[in-house]
Amino acid sequence: MSELAAKPDLLFSGADWDFETLQRTLDAIEEIALNDLKLDVYPNQIEIISSEQMLDAYSSHGMPLMYKHWSFGKHFARDQMMYQKGYTGLAYEIVINSDPCIAYLMEENTMTMQALVMAHASFGHNHFFKNNYLFRQWTDAEGILSYLDFAKKYIAKCEDEYGFEEVEAILDAAHALMDQGVFRYNRPPRLSEADRMAKLARRAEHEEMTFNDIWRTLPNTEEDEEEKEVRQQEVRFIKLPEENLLYFIEKASPILRPWQRELVRIVRHIAQYFYPQKQTKVMNEGCATFVHHYIMNELYNQGRIGEGTIMEFLHSHSSVVFQPDFDDPRYSGINPYALGFAMMEDIRRICERPGDEDRELFPDIAGLSQKGGDWRDVLKDAWANFRDESFILQYLSPKVTRDFHLFAIADDAKEAHVEVSAIHDERGFRRVRERLAAMYDLGMHDPNIQVVAADLEGDRTLHLRHEVHNGRALSEKTKDAVLTHIETLWGHEVDLQEKPA
Repeated sequence: MSELAAKPDLLFSGADWDFETLQRTLDAIEEIALNDLKLDVYPNQIEIISSEQMLDAYSSHGMPLMYKHWSFGKHFARDQMMYQKGYTGLAYEIVINSDPCIAYLMEENTMTMQALVMAHASFGHNHFFKNNYLFRQWTDAEGILSYLDFAKKYIAKCEDEYGFEEVEAILDAAHALMDQGVFRYNRPPRLSEADRMAKLARRAEHEEMTFNDIWRTLPNTEEDEEEKEVRQQEVRFIKLPEENLLYFIEKASPILRPWQRELVRIVRHIAQYFYPQKQTKVMNEGCATFVHHYIMNELYNQGRIGEGTIMEFLHSHSSVVFQPDFDDPRYSGINPYALGFAMMEDIRRICERPGDEDRELFPDIAGLSQKGGDWRDVLKDAWANFRDESFILQYLSPKVTRDFHLFAIADDAKEAHVEVSAIHDERGFRRVRERLAAMYDLGMHDPNIQVVAADLEGDRTLHLRHEVHNGRALSEKTKDAVLTHIETLWGHEVDLQEKPA
């Protein structure tokens, strides 16, 4: 007699799966996610794909719709070779920040893994995407798929009209500037309300004339006077210095034609869409890992999955959150899954079973469950209102610091040695926490290059400034290559100065 027949409440038994089993298991997972954890998610859409399709999704930023570019094919060939030779594995899933939230599951997964990744992606990541302030402020989950569909068709149309090489040159240059093509702090300058409404009216009239089907018309070759005036007005609203190089080039470049500006805008929008994910890797993966761990254990406690399933799950989960020590040959940095999951489990512990140091450091949440509060509310507040840097500064505890054996290194470039400046003791804990949080501040790592001036009436020289941080100047090799790309988009001389902090 099979395990499923012996225990009729089991959702599944064994490795095989079918769509009925997937739906039954998804319903059980959803019950716990919504009614127990009280998660708030977009509607879910689950797609089953092959390993080759997963590799293809890898190569194009995990997006279901993407324009063609040689770099995607390069990534596909590299990942395919590594996978076929057994050097690397594939992710069990890819999830899209969209409404509905799309999760891709590999058809090769066992049913246990399908359950794990549905809990992880369709509810953990889904909740984080919908509720974290960075995603709410900077991304449009409802519009991203239609925008990507437009971008793919628009670029294909440009290739047909102007040639593959011309399009590739613009995309290559824009891709090289993606990290400097985002707004980190401020939204782009806005037109006045009257100007904005007039612009919308003109756009509506144009769309009506073209049957509201933008990609059926040929991409514009020349800019008409009205469009040029609107763009120049937007340029006048830009206050220098400007951190978003792609935005400034898109609006102010003296040489770009309208279709080329649109290509730059497409790359800029995609860079902005992914920017919140770079700031929340620990939190996003930690949230999804905490959710899948809670749900799978709750399914087991309810008798919905058997011993074999929970053992397979725990083996996979343990691999996901494994953190090698710094002197382990396998060490490649801090595992965001491990750190995020450990901190979120620790928040629950502080709420339920605090120690004396927890009461001193976290007075607002220590023992909250004993006072009638709920650790779920604490986690959901953290998921909604923090990014990696601030989350670590707020919630990293001495216990997690000790569990991870964290210590801080003082590294002076003038010295031939490094110094351990703080360890996980009472005196060094806060220093370690500050140093760890700084590792996740993108402003400490991404080059801070700003537009400081542009002679739009004279020789058209574009003046850029790099704010040097901690003595880290730009690489001469990559600086020259990127300047070449900027000159491609600007069309005139580009001057880059480095300013020591």
